[in-house]
Amino acid sequence: MSYGVFQEYYTTHHPLHGSPSLTGIIGTTSNGVMYLSMPPLFYLFTKRLARYRQTAALAGALLATLSFLLSSFSTTVWHLVATQGVLAALGCALIYSPTTLSLGEWYTTKNRAVAYGVTLSCKNIVGSACPFLFRGLLDRCGFRTSLRIWTAILAATSILAIFLVPTHPSAVAPRTPRARKMPWTFLRHQTFYIYAIAIVLQSCGYGIPQTYLNEYAHDVTLLSQTSATLLLTLFNAPGIISSSFFGYLSDKKRFSLSATTVTAISAGSSALSAFLFWGLTSQGSLALLVVFSITFGFFAGGYSATWGGILNEMEREAAASNEAIDSGMIYGLLNGARGIGYVSGGLAGLPLLKAGAKTAIGNFGYGTTYGPLIIFTGLSSVFGGWGVLWKWKRVVRLVQ
Repeated sequence: MSYGVFQEYYTTHHPLHGSPSLTGIIGTTSNGVMYLSMPPLFYLFTKRLARYRQTAALAGALLATLSFLLSSFSTTVWHLVATQGVLAALGCALIYSPTTLSLGEWYTTKNRAVAYGVTLSCKNIVGSACPFLFRGLLDRCGFRTSLRIWTAILAATSILAIFLVPTHPSAVAPRTPRARKMPWTFLRHQTFYIYAIAIVLQSCGYGIPQTYLNEYAHDVTLLSQTSATLLLTLFNAPGIISSSFFGYLSDKKRFSLSATTVTAISAGSSALSAFLFWGLTSQGSLALLVVFSITFGFFAGGYSATWGGILNEMEREAAASNEAIDSGMIYGLLNGARGIGYVSGGLAGLPLLKAGAKTAIGNFGYGTTYGPLIIFTGLSSVFGGWGVLWKWKRVVRLVQ
Protein backbone atom coordinates (compact mmCIF):
# COMPACT_ATOMS: atom_id res chain seq x y z
CA MET A 1 0.00 0.00 0.00
CA SER A 2 3.01 2.29 0.47
CA TYR A 3 5.03 1.12 -2.50
CA GLY A 4 4.51 4.45 -4.29
CA VAL A 5 7.12 6.01 -1.99
CA PHE A 6 9.71 3.44 -3.09
CA GLN A 7 8.61 3.81 -6.71
CA GLU A 8 9.23 7.55 -6.61
CA TYR A 9 12.63 6.97 -4.94
CA TYR A 10 13.73 4.38 -7.53
CA THR A 11 12.80 6.61 -10.48
CA THR A 12 14.51 9.75 -9.12
CA HIS A 13 17.66 8.27 -7.54
CA HIS A 14 18.38 5.39 -9.98
CA PRO A 15 20.04 3.09 -7.40
CA LEU A 16 19.67 -0.02 -9.59
CA HIS A 17 20.79 -1.22 -13.00
CA GLY A 18 17.95 -1.43 -15.51
CA SER A 19 15.16 0.84 -16.67
CA PRO A 20 13.71 2.86 -13.75
CA SER A 21 10.25 2.69 -15.35
CA LEU A 22 10.21 -1.08 -14.80
CA THR A 23 10.10 -0.54 -11.05
CA GLY A 24 6.44 0.40 -11.54
CA ILE A 25 5.55 -3.28 -11.97
CA ILE A 26 6.98 -4.29 -8.57
CA GLY A 27 4.04 -2.99 -6.52
CA THR A 28 1.35 -4.42 -8.80
CA THR A 29 3.29 -7.69 -9.16
CA SER A 30 3.45 -8.00 -5.37
CA ASN A 31 -0.30 -7.45 -5.03
CA GLY A 32 -1.02 -9.78 -7.94
CA VAL A 33 1.15 -12.64 -6.68
CA MET A 34 -0.25 -12.26 -3.17
CA TYR A 35 -3.88 -12.45 -4.28
CA LEU A 36 -3.38 -15.07 -7.03
CA SER A 37 -1.75 -17.46 -4.59
CA MET A 38 -4.71 -17.23 -2.20
CA PRO A 39 -7.17 -19.61 -3.95
CA PRO A 40 -4.85 -22.65 -3.71
CA LEU A 41 -3.77 -21.64 -0.18
CA PHE A 42 -7.37 -21.21 0.98
CA TYR A 43 -8.20 -24.59 -0.60
CA LEU A 44 -5.36 -26.35 1.24
CA PHE A 45 -5.97 -24.77 4.63
CA THR A 46 -9.77 -24.88 4.61
CA LYS A 47 -9.90 -28.59 5.44
CA ARG A 48 -6.92 -30.65 4.32
CA LEU A 49 -4.20 -28.81 6.24
CA ALA A 50 -6.34 -26.89 8.73
CA ARG A 51 -4.33 -28.10 11.74
CA TYR A 52 -1.16 -26.59 10.22
CA ARG A 53 -2.50 -23.06 9.76
CA GLN A 54 -0.33 -21.35 12.35
CA THR A 55 2.73 -23.32 11.27
CA ALA A 56 2.18 -22.20 7.67
CA ALA A 57 1.68 -18.59 8.77
CA LEU A 58 4.97 -18.68 10.69
CA ALA A 59 6.69 -20.13 7.61
CA GLY A 60 5.20 -17.27 5.60
CA ALA A 61 6.58 -14.74 8.07
CA LEU A 62 10.03 -16.32 7.70
CA LEU A 63 9.81 -16.26 3.89
CA ALA A 64 8.65 -12.62 3.84
CA THR A 65 11.40 -11.42 6.18
CA LEU A 66 14.12 -13.28 4.26
CA SER A 67 12.78 -11.89 0.97
CA PHE A 68 12.84 -8.28 2.15
CA LEU A 69 16.33 -8.83 3.56
CA LEU A 70 17.52 -10.23 0.22
CA SER A 71 15.90 -7.33 -1.64
CA SER A 72 18.13 -4.92 0.28
CA PHE A 73 21.12 -6.45 -1.54
CA SER A 74 19.56 -5.97 -5.00
CA THR A 75 21.70 -4.46 -7.73
CA THR A 76 19.28 -4.72 -10.68
CA VAL A 77 15.56 -4.09 -11.11
CA TRP A 78 14.78 -7.75 -11.73
CA HIS A 79 16.31 -8.63 -8.34
CA LEU A 80 13.68 -6.43 -6.70
CA VAL A 81 10.91 -7.90 -8.84
CA ALA A 82 11.90 -11.42 -7.74
CA THR A 83 12.39 -10.70 -4.03
CA GLN A 84 10.07 -7.81 -3.19
CA GLY A 85 7.52 -8.48 -5.93
CA VAL A 86 7.25 -12.30 -5.84
CA LEU A 87 8.87 -14.02 -2.84
CA ALA A 88 7.84 -11.48 -0.19
CA ALA A 89 4.30 -11.52 -1.60
CA LEU A 90 4.13 -15.32 -1.30
CA GLY A 91 5.26 -15.05 2.31
CA CYS A 92 2.59 -12.45 3.06
CA ALA A 93 -0.07 -14.62 1.41
CA LEU A 94 0.99 -17.53 3.63
CA ILE A 95 0.40 -15.32 6.65
CA TYR A 96 -2.90 -13.89 5.44
CA SER A 97 -4.67 -16.99 4.06
CA PRO A 98 -4.72 -19.34 7.10
CA THR A 99 -5.33 -16.54 9.62
CA THR A 100 -8.21 -15.11 7.56
CA LEU A 101 -9.80 -18.55 7.32
CA SER A 102 -9.65 -18.89 11.10
CA LEU A 103 -11.09 -15.40 11.55
CA GLY A 104 -14.04 -16.19 9.28
CA GLU A 105 -14.79 -19.37 11.25
CA TRP A 106 -15.09 -17.42 14.50
CA TYR A 107 -17.77 -15.22 12.83
CA THR A 108 -19.92 -17.63 10.81
CA THR A 109 -23.39 -16.53 11.88
CA LYS A 110 -23.17 -12.75 12.28
CA ASN A 111 -20.77 -9.81 12.06
CA ARG A 112 -18.48 -11.61 9.59
CA ALA A 113 -18.46 -8.72 7.11
CA VAL A 114 -17.75 -6.32 9.97
CA ALA A 115 -14.89 -8.54 11.20
CA TYR A 116 -13.36 -8.60 7.72
CA GLY A 117 -13.90 -4.84 7.48
CA VAL A 118 -12.10 -4.19 10.77
CA THR A 119 -9.06 -6.21 9.68
CA LEU A 120 -8.99 -4.32 6.39
CA SER A 121 -9.19 -1.08 8.38
CA CYS A 122 -6.06 -2.15 10.23
CA LYS A 123 -4.38 -2.62 6.88
CA ASN A 124 -5.24 0.97 6.04
CA ILE A 125 -3.81 2.18 9.36
CA VAL A 126 -0.48 0.70 8.31
CA GLY A 127 -0.87 2.14 4.81
CA SER A 128 -1.43 5.59 6.31
CA ALA A 129 1.53 5.55 8.69
CA CYS A 130 4.14 3.81 6.55
CA PRO A 131 4.51 6.39 3.75
CA PHE A 132 6.02 8.87 6.20
CA LEU A 133 8.07 6.13 7.86
CA PHE A 134 9.47 5.01 4.51
CA ARG A 135 10.06 8.57 3.30
CA GLY A 136 12.06 9.37 6.44
CA LEU A 137 14.05 6.15 6.21
CA LEU A 138 14.77 6.55 2.49
CA ASP A 139 15.93 10.15 2.91
CA ARG A 140 18.16 9.33 5.87
CA CYS A 141 19.37 5.81 5.17
CA GLY A 142 18.80 4.95 1.51
CA PHE A 143 16.71 2.06 0.28
CA ARG A 144 19.02 -0.75 1.41
CA THR A 145 19.06 0.14 5.11
CA SER A 146 15.36 1.05 4.93
CA LEU A 147 14.49 -2.44 3.72
CA ARG A 148 16.59 -4.02 6.47
CA ILE A 149 14.82 -1.97 9.13
CA TRP A 150 11.47 -2.96 7.62
CA THR A 151 12.59 -6.60 7.75
CA ALA A 152 13.08 -6.32 11.52
CA ILE A 153 9.68 -4.62 11.98
CA LEU A 154 7.97 -7.30 9.88
CA ALA A 155 9.56 -10.17 11.80
CA ALA A 156 8.60 -8.75 15.20
CA THR A 157 5.00 -7.78 14.41
CA SER A 158 3.92 -10.68 12.17
CA ILE A 159 4.95 -13.43 14.59
CA LEU A 160 3.02 -11.74 17.41
CA ALA A 161 -0.04 -11.21 15.21
CA ILE A 162 -0.20 -14.83 14.05
CA PHE A 163 -0.82 -16.06 17.59
CA LEU A 164 -3.67 -13.57 18.07
CA VAL A 165 -5.93 -15.56 15.70
CA PRO A 166 -6.08 -19.21 16.86
CA THR A 167 -7.50 -21.91 14.66
CA HIS A 168 -11.21 -22.50 15.33
CA PRO A 169 -11.87 -25.91 16.99
CA SER A 170 -14.31 -26.85 14.23
CA ALA A 171 -11.52 -26.69 11.65
CA VAL A 172 -9.44 -29.41 13.33
CA ALA A 173 -12.32 -31.63 14.50
CA PRO A 174 -12.37 -35.15 12.96
CA ARG A 175 -14.51 -35.35 9.82
CA THR A 176 -16.08 -38.10 7.78
CA PRO A 177 -14.63 -38.61 4.27
CA ARG A 178 -17.70 -36.89 2.80
CA ALA A 179 -17.28 -33.87 5.06
CA ARG A 180 -13.67 -33.50 3.93
CA LYS A 181 -14.75 -32.98 0.32
CA MET A 182 -14.91 -29.43 -0.99
CA PRO A 183 -18.37 -28.43 -2.27
CA TRP A 184 -18.15 -26.87 -5.73
CA THR A 185 -21.84 -26.49 -6.49
CA PHE A 186 -21.56 -22.69 -6.22
CA LEU A 187 -19.84 -22.78 -9.62
CA ARG A 188 -23.24 -23.55 -11.17
CA HIS A 189 -24.63 -20.19 -10.08
CA GLN A 190 -24.24 -16.95 -12.03
CA THR A 191 -23.79 -14.95 -8.84
CA PHE A 192 -20.22 -16.11 -8.31
CA TYR A 193 -19.13 -15.17 -11.84
CA ILE A 194 -20.86 -11.78 -11.75
CA TYR A 195 -19.00 -10.75 -8.62
CA ALA A 196 -15.71 -12.32 -9.66
CA ILE A 197 -15.69 -10.38 -12.96
CA ALA A 198 -16.61 -7.18 -11.12
CA ILE A 199 -13.71 -7.67 -8.69
CA VAL A 200 -11.26 -8.27 -11.55
CA LEU A 201 -12.35 -5.08 -13.31
CA GLN A 202 -12.29 -2.93 -10.16
CA SER A 203 -8.86 -4.22 -9.13
CA CYS A 204 -7.36 -3.37 -12.52
CA GLY A 205 -7.63 0.31 -11.69
CA TYR A 206 -7.32 0.29 -7.92
CA GLY A 207 -3.58 -0.40 -7.92
CA ILE A 208 -2.79 2.39 -10.40
CA PRO A 209 -3.01 5.38 -7.98
CA GLN A 210 -1.14 3.41 -5.30
CA THR A 211 1.78 3.02 -7.70
CA TYR A 212 1.77 6.28 -9.65
CA LEU A 213 0.15 8.93 -7.42
CA ASN A 214 3.44 9.90 -5.76
CA GLU A 215 5.18 10.15 -9.12
CA TYR A 216 2.28 12.11 -10.62
CA ALA A 217 2.25 14.60 -7.75
CA HIS A 218 5.99 15.18 -8.12
CA ASP A 219 6.16 15.35 -11.93
CA VAL A 220 2.88 16.96 -12.97
CA THR A 221 1.59 19.04 -10.08
CA LEU A 222 5.17 19.91 -9.06
CA LEU A 223 4.61 19.11 -5.40
CA SER A 224 7.42 18.53 -2.93
CA GLN A 225 8.32 15.02 -1.79
CA THR A 226 6.66 15.70 1.56
CA SER A 227 3.38 16.74 -0.09
CA ALA A 228 3.52 13.75 -2.43
CA THR A 229 3.99 11.43 0.54
CA LEU A 230 1.08 13.11 2.31
CA LEU A 231 -1.16 12.28 -0.67
CA LEU A 232 -0.38 8.57 -0.33
CA THR A 233 -1.25 8.74 3.36
CA LEU A 234 -4.50 10.57 2.53
CA PHE A 235 -5.21 7.88 -0.06
CA ASN A 236 -4.90 5.08 2.51
CA ALA A 237 -6.29 6.78 5.63
CA PRO A 238 -9.99 6.92 4.59
CA GLY A 239 -9.95 3.14 4.19
CA ILE A 240 -9.65 2.89 7.98
CA ILE A 241 -13.25 4.12 8.20
CA SER A 242 -14.62 2.91 4.87
CA SER A 243 -13.63 -0.75 5.31
CA SER A 244 -15.58 -1.00 8.55
CA PHE A 245 -18.37 1.16 7.09
CA PHE A 246 -18.89 -0.96 3.97
CA GLY A 247 -18.57 -4.11 6.08
CA TYR A 248 -21.33 -2.73 8.30
CA LEU A 249 -23.54 -1.99 5.26
CA SER A 250 -22.90 -5.47 3.88
CA ASP A 251 -24.06 -7.10 7.11
CA LYS A 252 -27.39 -5.21 6.82
CA LYS A 253 -27.30 -3.99 10.41
CA ARG A 254 -29.49 -0.96 9.88
CA PHE A 255 -29.90 -0.51 6.10
CA SER A 256 -31.25 -3.39 4.05
CA LEU A 257 -28.95 -3.02 1.04
CA SER A 258 -28.09 -5.90 -1.27
CA ALA A 259 -24.48 -6.84 -2.01
CA THR A 260 -24.84 -5.55 -5.58
CA THR A 261 -26.03 -2.16 -4.33
CA VAL A 262 -23.19 -1.79 -1.83
CA THR A 263 -20.55 -2.73 -4.42
CA ALA A 264 -22.12 -0.31 -6.91
CA ILE A 265 -21.94 2.55 -4.38
CA SER A 266 -18.23 1.88 -3.84
CA ALA A 267 -17.41 1.41 -7.53
CA GLY A 268 -19.47 4.26 -8.97
CA SER A 269 -18.29 6.82 -6.42
CA SER A 270 -14.61 5.95 -6.88
CA ALA A 271 -15.01 6.23 -10.66
CA LEU A 272 -16.51 9.72 -10.32
CA SER A 273 -13.59 10.68 -8.09
CA ALA A 274 -11.06 9.61 -10.71
CA PHE A 275 -12.85 11.35 -13.60
CA LEU A 276 -13.73 14.60 -11.81
CA PHE A 277 -10.88 15.18 -9.39
CA TRP A 278 -7.77 13.38 -10.67
CA GLY A 279 -8.50 14.09 -14.30
CA LEU A 280 -8.99 17.83 -13.73
CA THR A 281 -5.87 18.49 -11.65
CA SER A 282 -3.29 20.91 -13.02
CA GLN A 283 0.14 22.16 -12.03
CA GLY A 284 0.25 23.11 -8.36
CA SER A 285 -3.39 22.13 -7.72
CA LEU A 286 -2.76 20.41 -4.41
CA ALA A 287 -6.34 20.90 -3.17
CA LEU A 288 -7.98 18.92 -6.00
CA LEU A 289 -5.44 16.11 -5.69
CA VAL A 290 -6.09 15.95 -1.95
CA VAL A 291 -9.84 15.66 -2.63
CA PHE A 292 -9.16 12.84 -5.10
CA SER A 293 -6.92 10.98 -2.64
CA ILE A 294 -9.51 11.16 0.14
CA THR A 295 -12.61 10.32 -1.92
CA PHE A 296 -11.05 7.60 -4.08
CA GLY A 297 -9.28 6.14 -1.05
CA PHE A 298 -12.58 6.02 0.85
CA PHE A 299 -14.82 4.47 -1.79
CA ALA A 300 -12.32 2.23 -3.59
CA GLY A 301 -10.60 1.28 -0.33
CA GLY A 302 -13.87 -0.08 1.07
CA TYR A 303 -14.66 -2.24 -1.97
CA SER A 304 -13.10 -5.46 -0.64
CA ALA A 305 -15.06 -5.04 2.62
CA THR A 306 -18.24 -5.71 0.61
CA TRP A 307 -17.17 -9.31 0.04
CA GLY A 308 -18.66 -10.37 3.37
CA GLY A 309 -22.04 -9.37 1.95
CA ILE A 310 -21.30 -11.37 -1.20
CA LEU A 311 -20.61 -14.45 0.94
CA ASN A 312 -23.86 -13.91 2.85
CA GLU A 313 -25.80 -13.70 -0.44
CA MET A 314 -24.20 -16.87 -1.82
CA GLU A 315 -24.90 -18.73 1.42
CA ARG A 316 -28.59 -17.79 1.14
CA GLU A 317 -28.62 -19.03 -2.46
CA ALA A 318 -27.04 -22.31 -1.40
CA ALA A 319 -29.54 -22.74 1.46
CA ALA A 320 -32.45 -22.08 -0.91
CA SER A 321 -31.11 -24.78 -3.25
CA ASN A 322 -30.27 -27.15 -0.37
CA GLU A 323 -26.59 -27.15 -1.39
CA ALA A 324 -23.43 -27.27 0.70
CA ILE A 325 -21.08 -24.28 0.50
CA ASP A 326 -17.65 -23.40 1.88
CA SER A 327 -17.42 -19.66 2.45
CA GLY A 328 -13.68 -19.77 3.13
CA MET A 329 -12.95 -21.26 -0.27
CA ILE A 330 -15.15 -18.70 -2.02
CA TYR A 331 -13.40 -15.88 -0.16
CA GLY A 332 -10.09 -17.25 -1.40
CA LEU A 333 -11.35 -17.31 -4.98
CA LEU A 334 -12.57 -13.71 -4.71
CA ASN A 335 -9.07 -12.75 -3.57
CA GLY A 336 -7.73 -14.62 -6.59
CA ALA A 337 -9.99 -12.55 -8.83
CA ARG A 338 -8.50 -9.44 -7.26
CA GLY A 339 -5.03 -10.78 -8.04
CA ILE A 340 -5.92 -11.19 -11.72
CA GLY A 341 -7.06 -7.57 -11.71
CA TYR A 342 -3.88 -6.31 -10.02
CA VAL A 343 -1.63 -8.14 -12.48
CA SER A 344 -3.68 -6.98 -15.47
CA GLY A 345 -3.62 -3.38 -14.25
CA GLY A 346 0.12 -3.54 -13.66
CA LEU A 347 0.77 -4.92 -17.14
CA ALA A 348 -1.48 -2.26 -18.67
CA GLY A 349 0.15 0.57 -16.71
CA LEU A 350 3.44 0.79 -18.63
CA PRO A 351 1.97 0.83 -22.18
CA LEU A 352 -0.67 3.34 -21.05
CA LEU A 353 2.08 5.54 -19.64
CA LYS A 354 4.02 5.29 -22.91
CA ALA A 355 0.87 6.11 -24.89
CA GLY A 356 0.35 9.17 -22.73
CA ALA A 357 3.91 10.34 -23.33
CA LYS A 358 3.25 10.41 -27.10
CA THR A 359 -0.04 12.29 -26.93
CA ALA A 360 0.41 14.52 -23.85
CA ILE A 361 -1.27 17.91 -24.45
CA GLY A 362 -2.83 20.47 -22.14
CA ASN A 363 -2.48 21.28 -18.47
CA PHE A 364 -5.14 19.10 -16.85
CA GLY A 365 -4.46 15.52 -15.79
CA TYR A 366 -6.16 14.17 -18.91
CA GLY A 367 -3.68 16.00 -21.12
CA THR A 368 -0.54 14.75 -19.38
CA THR A 369 1.49 11.58 -19.71
CA TYR A 370 -0.77 10.08 -17.06
CA GLY A 371 -4.01 10.83 -18.94
CA PRO A 372 -4.59 7.25 -20.21
CA LEU A 373 -3.92 5.93 -16.70
CA ILE A 374 -6.57 8.25 -15.26
CA ILE A 375 -9.17 7.18 -17.82
CA PHE A 376 -8.30 3.52 -17.30
CA THR A 377 -8.66 3.89 -13.52
CA GLY A 378 -12.07 5.53 -13.83
CA LEU A 379 -13.45 3.03 -16.33
CA SER A 380 -12.24 -0.05 -14.47
CA SER A 381 -13.69 1.35 -11.25
CA VAL A 382 -17.15 1.93 -12.67
CA PHE A 383 -17.28 -1.57 -14.16
CA GLY A 384 -16.54 -2.92 -10.69
CA GLY A 385 -20.19 -2.18 -9.89
CA TRP A 386 -21.72 -3.77 -12.97
CA GLY A 387 -23.44 -6.42 -10.83
CA VAL A 388 -26.24 -3.93 -10.16
CA LEU A 389 -27.11 -4.00 -13.90
CA TRP A 390 -27.31 -7.78 -13.80
CA LYS A 391 -29.63 -7.64 -10.80
CA TRP A 392 -31.80 -4.98 -12.44
CA LYS A 393 -32.09 -7.19 -15.53
CA ARG A 394 -33.26 -10.11 -13.36
CA VAL A 395 -35.87 -7.90 -11.67
CA VAL A 396 -37.18 -6.78 -15.09
CA ARG A 397 -37.51 -10.41 -16.18
CA LEU A 398 -39.46 -11.29 -13.04
CA VAL A 399 -41.80 -8.34 -13.56
CA GLN A 400 -42.45 -9.37 -17.16
